[in-house]
Amino acid sequence: MASDGGRKQFWKRSGAKVPGSIQHVYGAQHPPFDPLLHGTLVKPGSKPPTTPVKLKKVSTFQEFESNTSDAWDLGDDDDELLAIAAENLNTEVVMETAHKVIENHSKLQEQHKFQEEHLQEEKQVESVELTSTACGDNRLVKSISEGHTSSSSDNASENTSMQRSQSLPQTSTPPLVSGMADCNASVTPALTEREASRLDKFKLLLAGPNTDLEELRKLSWSGIPKRVRPIAWKLLSGYLPANVDRRESTLQRKRKEYFAFVEQYYDSRNDENHQDTYRQIHIDIPRMSPEVLRLQPKVTEIFERILFIWAIRHPASGYVQGINDLATPFFVVFICEYIEEEEVENFDVSSLPEEVLQNIEADSYWCMSKLLDGIQDNYTFAQPGIQKKVKMLEELVSRIDEQVHRHLDLHEVKYLQFAFRWMNNLLMREVPLRCTIRLWDTYQCSELPSVSSFIFLPFFSVSILVVIPV
Repeated sequence: MASDGGRKQFWKRSGAKVPGSIQHVYGAQHPPFDPLLHGTLVKPGSKPPTTPVKLKKVSTFQEFESNTSDAWDLGDDDDELLAIAAENLNTEVVMETAHKVIENHSKLQEQHKFQEEHLQEEKQVESVELTSTACGDNRLVKSISEGHTSSSSDNASENTSMQRSQSLPQTSTPPLVSGMADCNASVTPALTEREASRLDKFKLLLAGPNTDLEELRKLSWSGIPKRVRPIAWKLLSGYLPANVDRRESTLQRKRKEYFAFVEQYYDSRNDENHQDTYRQIHIDIPRMSPEVLRLQPKVTEIFERILFIWAIRHPASGYVQGINDLATPFFVVFICEYIEEEEVENFDVSSLPEEVLQNIEADSYWCMSKLLDGIQDNYTFAQPGIQKKVKMLEELVSRIDEQVHRHLDLHEVKYLQFAFRWMNNLLMREVPLRCTIRLWDTYQCSELPSVSSFIFLPFFSVSILVVIPV
């Protein structure tokens, strides 16, 4: 009897882990760990429950064996999975299904957008009716409770606006320009909840004494809000330091340095040595994008100075066609620092004060120079940087979509024939200006500009060939 009792005690479960025992596995095929449902898996160091819990009876080996007798049974699931994997998938069926999913997704987005627009229109109609009623009576009667509620909500909104304005770094704005911004503030569309949340993240990051550039790159990868894009681009390009106290002195010094170059070199544009360079710049500026902005005489004058000074100070490459397009995004973004209009292309640049235009010109020159420092081999002899990108594009297309690659090869279309301009202008002439600026948010997210432009640009070019329907 003693031996039987010892045998039963031997097969009782102990708290220690036994080699070969079954443990719960939580991964891709199992739900996440829930302490309420899996109380037995709580670690020994966890807090003991405050309420007394009734201890469970220790299970015997017979119970354990009966509960796990089917653990190693062969099911039919494996055979079904193997049979499915053995079948060859039909490419046409896969593509057709993918197109249907995309179409359904786009339809849902359109319906959602239509509903939002409808709600906004209803709100606008209600606000107009309330305004007209208040204006017709020349007075608005409120109860005491309503008056207290409105005053408290006004105070809360004022406090929120004060906090947001203080979190954003202050920039010096001339009085005339600040007046224009106030007049156009009502034209600015309201931000969505997601956009407001992202804007608050950027403001909080930029409000510190030292901006964390690594964190700024992570936030900027998925786009930069328009209100903070000028300061973010200046930081990401390396034009401004991360320390807030040094920024104003750096801006003043670099702007003076640029106009010292203008005074020193710009008068030499008519010299025999520089006539060819200046003539080519004068020819290329009317080809710039956007069309409306380039036709303004003040814009033409500014771009002539920027491009000529850069060519004189970089004799290894000099001026090459296509560099003129790279100054446009910086110029347009830095104008938005002083105005509130959505359509910058139609804005009269000459209406800005001369001091503001000089600041925009100098900032555009230095940021363009920082960008070109990383991709200057795109514009040296034989342009090896562009040839590397085009070759990378060809290899990517051949791996991702062999059918498109064979089609181009069958019709003897060389990648260099159509992709050269893509890489030369960083897709400036292939997509609208607003899309270009969004792409440049991502271009500048790498610590080394050359890495960003060499890696990201060919992949986006592949999407133009493979994804976008012709």
